[in-house]
Amino acid sequence: MRSGFVSIVGRTGVGKSTLLNRIIGEKVTVASRHKNTTRTPVRGILHSDGAQVVFVDTPGFHKPKTVLGQRLNSAASGSIPGADVVCFVVDATQPIGKGDESVASRIPKSSICVLNKIDRAPHDEILRQLARASQFGFSEYFPVSSRTGRGVDELVHEIVRRMPEGPEYFPEDMISDYSDEEWIAELVREELLKRTREELPHSVACQVTEVDWPRVRCEILVERDSQKPIVVGKGGQVLKEVGTAVRKQMPDGAFLELFVRVEKGWQGRTDVLDRLGYNPK
Repeated sequence: MRSGFVSIVGRTGVGKSTLLNRIIGEKVTVASRHKNTTRTPVRGILHSDGAQVVFVDTPGFHKPKTVLGQRLNSAASGSIPGADVVCFVVDATQPIGKGDESVASRIPKSSICVLNKIDRAPHDEILRQLARASQFGFSEYFPVSSRTGRGVDELVHEIVRRMPEGPEYFPEDMISDYSDEEWIAELVREELLKRTREELPHSVACQVTEVDWPRVRCEILVERDSQKPIVVGKGGQVLKEVGTAVRKQMPDGAFLELFVRVEKGWQGRTDVLDRLGYNPK
């Protein structure tokens, strides 16, 4: 039996969460067009013949402007030391710059560099990006598309090959370590991100506060009074759309209650961050 842990790291917006979902073959983490969608490390468990690989999707490295941002960077850094393999993801459609260099300096040279989004870049640019990435001196380079799946099987094969002998860490029927409550809260946040403007997503947090099946209550936090009507929508339309979309991803018969509450400046408040589970440890 081979088993181990793989940390997926990189800047924000490079497609780490989409890559994890593609590898697992099911949706185990939320993804959106907005940066810093992933706020806590998410484990996706891949079961294959004679091997179990635990992939850890991490928040994207960035220049933090809030206490939340600092904690996201700390969470990403904390996933590196215990990993058997580190996958460093870069974007094939964006120049490799100082942000990538900063991440690369934090990880071992035995890491695998994954050039993602090759479906959106011409062949010549992919070759140029691989040449630029070679400056990091990592052991392997894999061009992939997490959207189409191109190159992902080859990447997974190499990762499994690198796994040491070890036990099964999770049951065969388990593909994520999210609790039901955490998953529902993340689904609510994901649907809100699809419907809100660029300046709002960072100010939204979600938490399931009560479960009395089939009734589930989820609170949506915003930072300012002016943000509450944006989340609610005219006549409650946004909340209705979010509730409908999330219920479709929940077991039949579930009843989801959504409430919006203003928590002034929560991104800079350690008490609220602790309560929400945004903990750097």
